Amino acid sequence: MRHSGKWMTSLDDRILEFLHENKPTTPTKMTTEASLPYSRQHVDRRCKKLDEEGLLESLGNGVYMITEAGEAYLKGHLDTENWRYIAEDGEDSYDNLAEDTGTNK
Repeated sequence: MRHSGKWMTSLDDRILEFLHENKPTTPTKMTTEASLPYSRQHVDRRCKKLDEEGLLESLGNGVYMITEAGEAYLKGHLDTENWRYIAEDGEDSYDNLAEDTGTNK
C-alpha cells in the first residue's frame, strides 16, 4: 500500500511508475509514450513538484529520473505525508527523512 501525501495527485503515481519502468526522460515523452491524458505542461509541473519533494531528480534539459525515495514510495516504504520510511512489517523504520535526505520535510 502506498502512503501518498495530501499534496500528491494520481498523475504523480503514473509519472513515478513510468520512470521506474523506463529510462530517464522528459515530460513530453512521458505524455506520449505513457499515453497520459494530461498536457505536457501539466506533466512538467508535476515533475517539478516531485523533484522539489525528492521523489524525482532533474538531470537538466527537462530530463527527470526517479530517486531512491521515489522507488521507496512506489514500494509502499515511504510515507510522503509524514516523510517517514516504513518497514515491510508496516512499522516506521526511520523517523526523520529530512535529516537523511537533506530535504526540509
